[in-house]
Amino acid sequence: MKRLLAILTACLALMGGGALAQGSVVATSFPCYDFARQVAGDAAEVQLLIRPGTEVHAYEPTPADILAIGGADLFVFIGGESDAWADGILDSFGGEAPATVRLIESVTPLEEEDAHGHAHEGLAFDEHIWTSPKNAVKMVRAVEAALCAALPEEAAAFHANADAYAAEIERIDAELTDMVARAARRELVFADRFPFLYLAHDYGLEVHAAFASCTAETEPSAQTLVELIDVIEADGIPVVYTIEMSNGAIARTIAEETGVGVRELHSMQTVTQSEFDAGETYVSLMARNLEALREGLGA
Repeated sequence: MKRLLAILTACLALMGGGALAQGSVVATSFPCYDFARQVAGDAAEVQLLIRPGTEVHAYEPTPADILAIGGADLFVFIGGESDAWADGILDSFGGEAPATVRLIESVTPLEEEDAHGHAHEGLAFDEHIWTSPKNAVKMVRAVEAALCAALPEEAAAFHANADAYAAEIERIDAELTDMVARAARRELVFADRFPFLYLAHDYGLEVHAAFASCTAETEPSAQTLVELIDVIEADGIPVVYTIEMSNGAIARTIAEETGVGVRELHSMQTVTQSEFDAGETYVSLMARNLEALREGLGA
């Protein structure tokens, strides 16, 4: 990897060392990309590094990806363990590294052990910070500030775009807050991995999940399944949730046992190619999530 980075850095130097084109932004995952493209508007070209349908946790940058990062005016990434690879790439560029915005620094990260009672060596933060609209607004503002610093001549456009998109997300936040306040229950059951810690934390939701986080495990323990079924039957839970691109096997098993419905909550960490081609955004996917939550909460 070090040798490859050295070769690619040399290539960048031969190409001029700086950005490949004025107003170029590279973003890792879909939330980073969506916030960047909404703020940039027509003033900068934004590239999604991790292609639609790719498992983010298994992503490895290609030589073309590394060149794209090195040639950007701004590199937008979450900055957690899942994209720790980015630090090595950025270090390899030395003084030629692009401007960066590490979005996890724009919010207050939550420790997985606090939410789920699991012990970890060191600090283990849940990286799915965007799942709360409250955090999403902060992330939009962080991208706005970074773009204004990288391309100050376009600052007026960036401010206007950020204001408009932040207002859309704030409307989602207000609707979600009102929904929870009027809900018959504040209890959700996830028959899947659970990337919604920030959503649950910020809106006062109690969650029972097959897995504590976005683990690579594929099968919960038998005890966990029994516990989820017991909660559903004891508390009258009408819906269990899965996440996007899940095979839904756990949810189907629980639904068959209890007779509840199955609904999807989209974590937005990645999107399918068809969703990408259809122009789905953070706001459109969160609006879809609101309808799914409305059914589960009885709001």
